[in-house]
Amino acid sequence: MTDPVASVAALTKRFAGQSVPALDAVSMRIEPGRMTGLVGPDGAGKTTLIRILAGLIDPDRGSATVFGRPATDTDRAMIGYMPQRFGLYEDLTVIENLALYADLRGLPAAERRASFDRLLDFTDLRRFTARLAGQLSGGMKQKLGLACAMVRAPHLLLLDEPGVGVDPVSRRELWAMVKDLASDGIGVLWSTAYLDEAEKCDTVTLLNEGRALYDGPPQDLTDTIRDRVFRVGVPGAGRRVTLRHALDNPAVIDGTVQGDALRLMIRADTPVPTAVALGLAPGATLVPARPRFEDAFIDLLGGGPSGSSQLADHYRQIPQTDAPAIDADRLTRRFGDFTAADHVSFNVPRGQIFGLLGPNGAGKSTTFKMLCGLLTPSEGNGSVAGFDLRKAKADARQSLGYMAQKFSLYGDLSVQQNLNFFAGTYGLHGGAARDAIDRAIAIFHLDRYLKVNAGTMPLGFKQRLALACAVLHQPPVLFLDEPTSGVDPLVRREFWNHINGMVEKGVTVLVTTHFMDEAEYCDRATLIYRARQIATGTPDELKAMAGKADATMEDAFIALIEASDLQREAA
Repeated sequence: MTDPVASVAALTKRFAGQSVPALDAVSMRIEPGRMTGLVGPDGAGKTTLIRILAGLIDPDRGSATVFGRPATDTDRAMIGYMPQRFGLYEDLTVIENLALYADLRGLPAAERRASFDRLLDFTDLRRFTARLAGQLSGGMKQKLGLACAMVRAPHLLLLDEPGVGVDPVSRRELWAMVKDLASDGIGVLWSTAYLDEAEKCDTVTLLNEGRALYDGPPQDLTDTIRDRVFRVGVPGAGRRVTLRHALDNPAVIDGTVQGDALRLMIRADTPVPTAVALGLAPGATLVPARPRFEDAFIDLLGGGPSGSSQLADHYRQIPQTDAPAIDADRLTRRFGDFTAADHVSFNVPRGQIFGLLGPNGAGKSTTFKMLCGLLTPSEGNGSVAGFDLRKAKADARQSLGYMAQKFSLYGDLSVQQNLNFFAGTYGLHGGAARDAIDRAIAIFHLDRYLKVNAGTMPLGFKQRLALACAVLHQPPVLFLDEPTSGVDPLVRREFWNHINGMVEKGVTVLVTTHFMDEAEYCDRATLIYRARQIATGTPDELKAMAGKADATMEDAFIALIEASDLQREAA
């Protein structure tokens, strides 16, 4: 057996105030030339394990060895480390950040030009070398963080969720680049919330509540749920209601929307329910589907949430009219000579989900901010819930709930203080505010964090708090800008159950996401690339436009962007 570049044995770490250890007798190996995946729900211990291997914290018990020496006593110049919250210097430009990390890593001057050129081409940041890091989009910051970690090719590369906030095209490029590094003999530990990434790893360690539940090839775990995953067609808007009914059936351990179909996983040692028992139309057929690693992940953790949403149960019924809830008419926004959004047009009927898809920097968040009244369009018009964005910004903002791409609550205020503040911001006072806040605390399980500063909570609970604040006033329109970025599949399913339930109550949702599986939940979506719309339709229509009707949304996303590039080159 090849000597590992790093390994941990019976590793245990407990932090003060924690009821359970962050790591509890975890053992694993990272071998040279191989990709090792590290997956698990929020708070499972992934970041703690990586920080121990990076020599930043000491374990309480057990051992962590890197290059044959204790992790705290090894040559750190041989380790590339990208933390989950990468420490970029936001008042330095892109090229200045690269130069700084080249100095820190001792990269010889003669090698810098080639290294910088390779990294700038990969990250598509060459156009932004003079831009301050603080002015980059979230995805671009993540790309720059990775470039800084790889400015000098390491022997061990520790990546703590490098794909968070990065679009599917860039994630594939990122994966290919890191895979090439591994083929040169580098040992790579890749922590991820994207289970399709974990599926590509040579070996995977799955953590939950500090314990390793599985360690081995991902396919071996996936094989344990063979013959338990099914697909059934449910055309039209009824798929949300049908999914809720199916997930409330005790025989169904997990389920998701897949275009005009549902994907269901049946509990082990349980007969497959009839179509009628699942709330399907009589005669509907459950067709066996290929299991995925994400299915096995959910199964090993005991299954996903039920289909019912407490948030939706307590939400008011939104009156329906024929007028669209959201109307974007040739929305354009320029920043000097740079056009961030170019004549974007769409409308969203009430009680539907509309997706804005596209790579980092395509113009999605800019379009979002114009429709929220946070940016004034350079050209074009828009309305939300019947309020013109140019004439009634304040009224439009009061009619919507907004969850920003980056955690935008007050990190230095407690959870209770954030809830109180946003209740007041949305016009809730007295008993109405208390009732709304009490419901939010119960629904999103925020009890134990009420006195904790919001900025110090685990990511999954930060996102729960952000959604809770956005819906305190039960708005008719909800804007969600990458609401599940970085959270694990269990939390993503919880969020989408809430979203689907609210839509059943008549709420209209505008959402951006880099999880293409989530785009399947949309009634319609538009793909924005280089500030312009290049395709609009239902998820299945977008797949057909890409010539990939039987493929995934991610395949369609990439195919449509590649086709747009070819058209641009031919023009």
